[in-house]
Amino acid sequence: MKNNWNIGESTTKNLQTAPEQAILVGVIHGEQTEQKIQEYLDELEFLAQTAGATTIKRFTQNLDHPDSRTYIRKGKLEEIQHYIETHDIDLVIFDDDLTGKQTQIIEEQLKRKIVDRSSLILDIFALRAQTAQAKTQVELAQMQYLLPRLRGLWTHLERQRGGIGMRGPGEQEIETDRRIIRDKISYLKKKLETIDRQNQTQRKNRGELIRVALVGYTNVGKSTLMNVLSKSEVFAENKLFATLDTTVRKVVLEQTPFLLSDTVGFIRKLPHHLVESFKSTLDEVRESDLLIHVIDISHPQYEDHIATVQQTLTEMGVQDKPMMLVFNKIDLYREQYYDDYLDADTKRELEEDLLQRLNNRYEKEILLVSAKTGENLEALRDTVLQRVKNLYQIRYPYTSKQW
Repeated sequence: MKNNWNIGESTTKNLQTAPEQAILVGVIHGEQTEQKIQEYLDELEFLAQTAGATTIKRFTQNLDHPDSRTYIRKGKLEEIQHYIETHDIDLVIFDDDLTGKQTQIIEEQLKRKIVDRSSLILDIFALRAQTAQAKTQVELAQMQYLLPRLRGLWTHLERQRGGIGMRGPGEQEIETDRRIIRDKISYLKKKLETIDRQNQTQRKNRGELIRVALVGYTNVGKSTLMNVLSKSEVFAENKLFATLDTTVRKVVLEQTPFLLSDTVGFIRKLPHHLVESFKSTLDEVRESDLLIHVIDISHPQYEDHIATVQQTLTEMGVQDKPMMLVFNKIDLYREQYYDDYLDADTKRELEEDLLQRLNNRYEKEILLVSAKTGENLEALRDTVLQRVKNLYQIRYPYTSKQW
């Protein structure tokens, strides 16, 4: 029996061949509001777009908690069923993770492909992974995602195959494949450990240079800033998770060298097993001397993005590292929030007020920049240079070493 367990690859290929028509489904529960769930669905739509799907409609439902069998109530499921039968819908994407049983039941009723947030993110990661390390990390996350959903998957495959000898895989085959997946997970973890040891050796070989890491929410402009600061060509695109592999460049400002790294972006509801799989990639963050937290100031939910990044950094144990906040895309912020009739003095006053509010709230060194137009990038370079020099002085207080 041959099984193709690379679920991300197969779905991604389908998404690449032609834009699939998708609907989004979310549940408003707990302390969430209609506005908050729409923000989540905005992000889910961007994820779907990044994967290659076109969102046609959204469905939401107020519940005390998601239904254990179908995530949403029977009536809402029937409403969705009627909609997809009368429109050309290929794909139904749920904003939260579904169990194997939920996926099976929903698929049986809707007769469409069912994807949850984690599997969608995994598809994008599978599409973006370029290096051996990233591919191994994504495959490990896929295996960990698949393992608890195996029973539902088998029932799904049983309906598709049919015929003599294919009338049901049975518990024995499910257990066999559980063991195969567990063995695969063990193998991938060992492979990542080997890659990680190699990376540690490379990091040690970089010598005594100060290390600076760009961190932030996905799609805030980290790679663009990386290109500006390092004068190199790092892939940058207006899509989520354009960067998976950590890129490290040596930068020299006024004869002072340091290492600058661009890391994978964070996102709300990032699958835990995906974070676990990318721990070795995020070691660049752990071993850095200075964090530059890049924020898209033009995004309506930038404060939530900051909180998500800070929470992730706390989980990684690096929340106390020296950090500066760089609010990028100030040009887009002006376009969205400043009226055209405002004079230059009024705009300047508004910006000074914005900067003061940000300083009061976050109590860290803050800069407003635009990587696209180049605004304030010279000030950013000067600030980073001074911070790097200070870090060298702390590390080597009794040396007159000239870089």
